[in-house]
Amino acid sequence: MITNTELEHKGNLYPTALLSYEHDQGKINFITNNGVRLEITVLRDNMLRFRYATTGIFSNDFSYAIDPNQPHGFSQLKVEEEETHVLIHTEKFICKVAKDDLRLGMYELDGTVILEDELGFHWEESFHFGGNFVKMSKSSQDQENFFGLGDKPTNFNLKGKRISNWNTDQYAFGKDTAELYKTVPFYIGLHSNIAYGVFFDNTFKTHFDFCHERRNVTSFWADGGEMNYYFIYGPQMADVVTTYTDLTGKPELPPMWALGFHQCKWSYYPESKVKEITAKFRELQFPCDAIYLDIDYMEGFRCFTWNKEFFPDPKRMVAELEADGFKTVAIIDPGIKIDLNYDVFKEALENDYFCRRADGPYMRGKVWPGECYFPDFTNPEVRDWWKDLYRELIGDIGVKGVWNDMNEPAVMEVPGKTFPFDVRHDYDGNPCSHRKAHNIYGMQMARATYEGVKKYNFPKRPFIITRANYSGGQRYTSTWTGDNVATWEHLWLANVQIQRLCISGMSFAGTDIGGFAEQPSGELYTRWVQMGVFHPFCRVHSSGDHGEQEPWFFGDEVLGITKKFVELRYQLLPYLYTAFYRYIQEGIPFLKPLVYFDQNDVQTHHRSDEFIVGNHILVCPIQEPNVQGRRVYIPKGTWYNYWTKKPVVGGKEMFVEAPLETMPLFIKEGAVIPNYPIQQFVDELDFEEMTLHVYYKLGKETSEFFEDSHDGYEYRQGQFSMRSFKVTGKEDEIIVQQHKSGKYSASYTNFKIKFHGIPFRIKRVFFENEDINPEELQFDVDEQTMIVDKDFSELHIVG
Repeated sequence: MITNTELEHKGNLYPTALLSYEHDQGKINFITNNGVRLEITVLRDNMLRFRYATTGIFSNDFSYAIDPNQPHGFSQLKVEEEETHVLIHTEKFICKVAKDDLRLGMYELDGTVILEDELGFHWEESFHFGGNFVKMSKSSQDQENFFGLGDKPTNFNLKGKRISNWNTDQYAFGKDTAELYKTVPFYIGLHSNIAYGVFFDNTFKTHFDFCHERRNVTSFWADGGEMNYYFIYGPQMADVVTTYTDLTGKPELPPMWALGFHQCKWSYYPESKVKEITAKFRELQFPCDAIYLDIDYMEGFRCFTWNKEFFPDPKRMVAELEADGFKTVAIIDPGIKIDLNYDVFKEALENDYFCRRADGPYMRGKVWPGECYFPDFTNPEVRDWWKDLYRELIGDIGVKGVWNDMNEPAVMEVPGKTFPFDVRHDYDGNPCSHRKAHNIYGMQMARATYEGVKKYNFPKRPFIITRANYSGGQRYTSTWTGDNVATWEHLWLANVQIQRLCISGMSFAGTDIGGFAEQPSGELYTRWVQMGVFHPFCRVHSSGDHGEQEPWFFGDEVLGITKKFVELRYQLLPYLYTAFYRYIQEGIPFLKPLVYFDQNDVQTHHRSDEFIVGNHILVCPIQEPNVQGRRVYIPKGTWYNYWTKKPVVGGKEMFVEAPLETMPLFIKEGAVIPNYPIQQFVDELDFEEMTLHVYYKLGKETSEFFEDSHDGYEYRQGQFSMRSFKVTGKEDEIIVQQHKSGKYSASYTNFKIKFHGIPFRIKRVFFENEDINPEELQFDVDEQTMIVDKDFSELHIVG
């Protein structure tokens, strides 16, 4: 243990004995003898906020991360004083504050340790920049494990890792790269079947040490700003994740086409090349909903312009693509070329919208257009201006989505690849340097883009994708993991990164399928597509300097297999859309790591090879070359092998065959999985029937199916339907009951119900409580299917 005297010698300062405290409704304020102030705010029964001020005075309380509409309120609060501690009781847990040094402890109501300070809060003055390096250390419990922190390219379990957050353009990053494109300073601790979360809302460069330097100590600190963090009690990981996602916010429902398959490359140009690619998709009947335009569509890489040689009539082209089922997504970067003949540059210059250095000159840096200035997106006036720049691109030309890149911000040919620290930002009326604003710059650009696309795409929903982000940025945008590499290691990383993002509040995420840098083999490309179709965002993207990366490039075998899996995604779109609806409504991750699904099973704590999509599909990607199968861990419950339809009892490891044309998939018993017919793009077909796959279970299971018009905002006025299916299985019976709410009614009329795993021969059928001849429901004994009205209430099958 490091003593306080040793801390003094190391340059660290720390709170001394408590002088006084006061309690005012949900806030408890503590003042120490050396002027340190601790403010504890009770936000919910399972969440407290801790703020420390070393001089007794807090700066303005402002955060880009916190959703202004976040739910808060508590049902019970009691503050009492003991000889050595002040105790704060909520309905869920107890917080103890030590009187001699303000060290904290969180305990379950029965006294079980959740999280305790080690040294607790301490700080070191920064003589170079002013302010403090603020630090916090916590004691780690035996066998404690850690998860979260966004898309860090490292082991899913963070135990033993030391990681920092500074949004960085990391081309061809490798495993264990400390700093990538996003900052998500939120982690989950798990020990003794108790999960808790810590969100360190500090936008300076932050650092996390998970028992790396000292095996029983976890610490986090920042290079400036305030020690301001939120503690979230579970005890289930699901409770922690949903509470954090509520705190930082959830997005609106995307249009369903945004969940389709997307094709992107640096770069598809001219127009003839774009048309060649899209025509090939339709010729091969390979489903695809979106085509992307990278920087070469612009005139000299100037944002909001078009190269008239390559794209002489963009409005016509975009309309023709849409008529063929393709939405056009265009890239926009933050760097604005220094050019007095360029309207966007002139407007920003005349209105003083660009970032300035400390002594007044504009921040100048080289990006794709050459020398650029950069808008200060932390200024609300600048965001309003940027929003209206989308009038032509979205409102007139008809582009349906925008892709923000290079917004870490990334600057070429300078140390650190970003702005100098002395660059000034408005920070929504809280002026600061780039040290504080760097990590939220990309988030605020995406926010301005979202507001512009939403305004000019109305009444349709916006679609935004960003590379750089900060906690809370999921309210505005989807994301991807940046410039990865076509290697098997990066396929493994992609699997881990998306799981990590999903439990870090950012479920609308994907990777560059096949790898951005270098050329994948046909086998690697196939295995990546197989996994990627189960990620929330599904896009192939590659750098054009290494070769082609369209599915037909790799030959007929790869084309056939990848087409089959992309078709499977399109069949599963109603299931995936429902999972996304639960994410936006309740903060439930679209994709769930095994430890989220069953934290009580210690086997899940170090396993990241598999994940669960929604509630009922277990995905086990192949992540090695030249294999015909793999060992998988089946979690608790019984699961049906998707390909063989054979049930497997979980809680064990087993070998599953998986030649190139398959990937291990399992469906949870009792699940009802809705399927659309195969389409080339969302809403291509006006079909009369869709399929419900019903998996037998001895017991009960509930599934949901959300429907609306797939775009627009009518769902917010009740124009949706939520179907709940309850499956009850007995030894010689299976009952499927449906409850429907909402005002929306889709155009199809019937469900084809396909049963899997029924252990008896069907002899009688009761439909809506009437004993009927199975032939009335077009019963197919070989296929085990029946056709019923989509609004049925009960189907009862008896053996």
